[in-house]
Amino acid sequence: METSTSRRRFLHTAGTTGLAFTILPAGSARTYAANEKLNIAAIGAGGQARSDIKGLSSQNIVAFADVDWNRAAKSFQEYPKTKQYKDYRKMLDEMNSEIDAVIVAIPDHQHFHASMTAIGHGKHVYTEKPLTHEVWEARELARAAREAKVATQMGNQRQADENTRVGIEYIMDNAIGPVREAHIWTDRPSKGLFGEYWPQGIDRPKETETIPTTLDWDLWLGTAPHREYNSAYCPRDWRGWWDFGTGALGDIGCHFFDPVFRALKPGPALSVEASSSRVNTETYPLASIVTFHFAEREGMAPLKVVWYDGGLRPSRPAEIPEGTVMGTNGMMMIGDNGLLLDDLTGWKLYPEKKAADYGAPPKKLPRSPGITRNSFAPVKVESPVVHSSTGPVR
Repeated sequence: METSTSRRRFLHTAGTTGLAFTILPAGSARTYAANEKLNIAAIGAGGQARSDIKGLSSQNIVAFADVDWNRAAKSFQEYPKTKQYKDYRKMLDEMNSEIDAVIVAIPDHQHFHASMTAIGHGKHVYTEKPLTHEVWEARELARAAREAKVATQMGNQRQADENTRVGIEYIMDNAIGPVREAHIWTDRPSKGLFGEYWPQGIDRPKETETIPTTLDWDLWLGTAPHREYNSAYCPRDWRGWWDFGTGALGDIGCHFFDPVFRALKPGPALSVEASSSRVNTETYPLASIVTFHFAEREGMAPLKVVWYDGGLRPSRPAEIPEGTVMGTNGMMMIGDNGLLLDDLTGWKLYPEKKAADYGAPPKKLPRSPGITRNSFAPVKVESPVVHSSTGPVR
């Protein structure tokens, strides 16, 4: 397929007919026997996609679509009999009857289009976080999944985490009383605990670099506005660019907001305030603070949630002793009768005397067998429609 023509067709389809995807009545929107393996295709084969593929290696991995065959090389080597494509649309068209479910693990700006195309072919879909690049896209994707009656899930490892359940159970047990504040923070995009870094607060590079022979740059851009190739964008540093990624909030916020929101059930925000370092039209700022205000709900007190990125953190509450590490990445829920802190080593109750008297919260939630085992569990007839609290998005 000639790439410039392909890109024009892609932009036309995604830009002008986004509301007109056809949901096929056939395909793989059915249930399978408990011992029947699913035929899974992966859109994206390197990076996080490779980890997702490994997690589902007990199934049949039948096809890969990746625009960067250098990035995908390890998966290609590990699954030498799996068919290889650069264009996921061609893969889904040619192998429609051979594919049951699809993994989508590519840059954020392509999540919606790849996921919607897979759903349009009647496939069950596991899409990496953040689910989409835009809010409208998330709403449309949810609508399409309901209409197609396929199993779907956003890849958020925190949903399957034991510690997430413990934090929720503390709140369910009223361990710290009414919660009126929550604070969530990360060192990203700077290099820190996770050993990752991508630039933010920078302008577009002026020079044009030679496109690697293994990369289809037009397909990588997809529906994003055209720009000349530069290694500042891919394969790794796309997260900081407005056109491609969702910055620190979209990258790590999905994980850290999840346990707090599951515990406190905030609903729509009444208001949002934000401040940041210098903002430009190309990349997210170096650091920001975003404050959300929520009303009373389900018998819970009004709530303020504050997000910090770029290494910014909340001040230390009096209940936490000096010298205690709050962590470069963490979450904190503050109640009338104490607080809960998680520096990614587990939730801890403060003051310390209260923790000694309290012990651990009673286990009230079902446990998860792991994020990848949950991915397509609802497809099997042995499993309920909502497998657990980590189950499919409906």
